[in-house]
Amino acid sequence: MSRSGAWCPFFIQGGTMNQSNVDLLATLVGRETAKALAAKPLSELFGFSKPRQMQLCEESAAYTVHPALAAAKELFVRCIRERMEGEDLCFSSPETVKTFLCSKIGHLEHESFWCLWLDAQNRLIDAGELFRGTVTQTSVYPREVVKKALAVNAAAAIFSHNHPSGSPEPSRADEMLTSTLKSALGLVDVKVLDHFVVAGNQAMSFAARGLL
Repeated sequence: MSRSGAWCPFFIQGGTMNQSNVDLLATLVGRETAKALAAKPLSELFGFSKPRQMQLCEESAAYTVHPALAAAKELFVRCIRERMEGEDLCFSSPETVKTFLCSKIGHLEHESFWCLWLDAQNRLIDAGELFRGTVTQTSVYPREVVKKALAVNAAAAIFSHNHPSGSPEPSRADEMLTSTLKSALGLVDVKVLDHFVVAGNQAMSFAARGLL
């Protein structure tokens, strides 16, 4: 939410919205390189997802993103985080949070459990990975979650984890974990506002589904 009350996450310079992918990429990597890259999906070019052929391989090779595009992606993610630190996330667009989380963990080949810690005004205090797992599961310890909440003096939390399988649908275990964490944090007066399950560029909200 902007200070005037209208949601406006980015300022678009005149004319850029009408430019082609090649024209926009050319400002980052030069026109010849842009022509070669433009045939690929933008999500692959910026490292939000792996190339389709690599997704189908059992053993994934390393995928290198062009340095200029990797830098642009990182600046984009930092811009989103900066806005989350200054705004009430309860009233900001949930799409902002989804975009941030997808950019951080949507492409990972292992499960990663993230916590976004908020202050009493629901502004972002800290965000990061708390637990890392395998391709199919992550062990999450409520005691460690409570310790982190107290360490950063959080008033609320948003949880997120990814599904490398490609489906953002929550499992029964995901629902039980969320309930357990909500109860544990409730004992120290920390509210759980949401839990996002991320898969690639998709994210499912527990709050939107009425699962909290």
